[in-house]
Amino acid sequence: MKYSIDHYIVGPVGTNCYILANEDTGEAVVVDPGAAAGPLHDKIEEDGYTPTAILLTHGHFDHAGAVSELKSLFPGTDIPVYTYKGERQTLEDPRYNLSGDMGGMSERYEATDYLDDDAEFTVAGFRIKLLFTPGHTPGGCCFYLEDQKICFTGDTLFCGSVGRTDFYGGSMSQLVRGIKEKLMTLPDDTVCYPGHDSLTTIGDERVNNPFL
Repeated sequence: MKYSIDHYIVGPVGTNCYILANEDTGEAVVVDPGAAAGPLHDKIEEDGYTPTAILLTHGHFDHAGAVSELKSLFPGTDIPVYTYKGERQTLEDPRYNLSGDMGGMSERYEATDYLDDDAEFTVAGFRIKLLFTPGHTPGGCCFYLEDQKICFTGDTLFCGSVGRTDFYGGSMSQLVRGIKEKLMTLPDDTVCYPGHDSLTTIGDERVNNPFL
C-alpha cells in the first residue's frame, strides 16, 4: 500500500493534527482535528480524498474541538469517530475537556465508536489497533498501525518527554506504566506521531526518554 501522512499544527496550543491517506484508494483518516476544520476540509478536497474516519487519542479541546465542524463540512457522509471507551466523560464534560479554559465557549464533544483496549479495526484499508494508555486523561489512547510501523501517540508520549498529568484524571504512574507496557513493547523502528512537538521512534525513546 502506498500511503502518506500530512501534518498540520492547529489551534492555540500548537496541536499536531494528521491526515493519513491511502494513496491507492483515495481514502483518508484524520487524527486529532482539534481546530482548523475549514483548512483541513480544503486540504482533503484539494487532494481528492474521501474522509472515512476520525481518530481521537483523547478528549481535550485541542484534539477534539473541530470534530463536529469537520464532519459537517462533508454533508451526506457519516464519518465515524473512534476513541477509547473510557474517554466519554472527558469528551462530553466541559470541565474535563478544558474547552472553556482558553477563553472559549464550554463545549461537548462526541465520538461514535467507543472501543475496548487492544481493539483492532480497519478503516481506509489501514489495520489499526487501539492501545489504552491512561494518565494524561482517564481514557487516553494511542493508535498503532503495525503494517506501516507507525503509532499516533497523542499526549501520551512525546519526543524526550511524556504528557502532562495535572489535569482531571491525570496520573503519572498510570502514564508511565501504560507507556512501558503498551508502547515500549513495540518494535524500535516504530515511528511515533505525537500530539505536540516533533516525531520520534520507540527505539529513541527507549534509550533517551528520562521519564522511562
